[in-house]
Amino acid sequence: MYVERGSRVAGAVVWSREAAHGGGEARVLPDGCMDLLLWDGEPFIAGPDTRAHLVTDRRGLRITGLRLPPGTGPRVFGVRAHELRDQRVPLGAVWAAPAVRELMDRAGGARDPGAVLEEVAALRLAEERAVAKDPHGVPVVEEIVAALRAGASVAATARRAGLSERQLHRRCLDAFGYGAKTLARVLRMRGALRLARDRTPLSETAARAGYADQAHLAREIKALAGVPMTELIRPSS
Repeated sequence: MYVERGSRVAGAVVWSREAAHGGGEARVLPDGCMDLLLWDGEPFIAGPDTRAHLVTDRRGLRITGLRLPPGTGPRVFGVRAHELRDQRVPLGAVWAAPAVRELMDRAGGARDPGAVLEEVAALRLAEERAVAKDPHGVPVVEEIVAALRAGASVAATARRAGLSERQLHRRCLDAFGYGAKTLARVLRMRGALRLARDRTPLSETAARAGYADQAHLAREIKALAGVPMTELIRPSS
């Protein structure tokens, strides 16, 4: 069973998933985000994905996560996003052992482990803001996401953010794990899925989401998700 709720961390989502039976498989789609996870109580980082990540269920598996909005993960974890691209790594690989132990101790005795993840992330963000060497970095990252989500080209996004295209590419690698073109594809896919799950006809979904046509939509979804759109929008999914 999967459930989620809004977070006190702006733009983030707290979620949990528990497998009642083994043998199933969950498909985690690219979303431009990074997650702080408790995987059966062990803290992990989910790096930014460029393709679908498959999770095999076993009976009793429980995962609690804080899905951070695009560009926020590096500020929480203290590592450039591209260094963790398409990876799931123990939190101890990037945080000091005492910080990891403190998180595990707090989460282990908590009624709501997701709230602990929120508190830890919020504290990290507050500390990062207090010592930020680039006070304009966060607004620029937010501007990049907003422009690409609205369908702007890479060149137009660079101009809007006040960057050269080369600077934009470096900023995107650090903040999102991949370049602006890939981030645009991922954000466009997520927008198309929202429309399709609201029962918007696929031809209209393609047009509204910014695809050339329905065939273009189908190719992009298959490339990023690994399965056809129709499988992703089934009520059971």
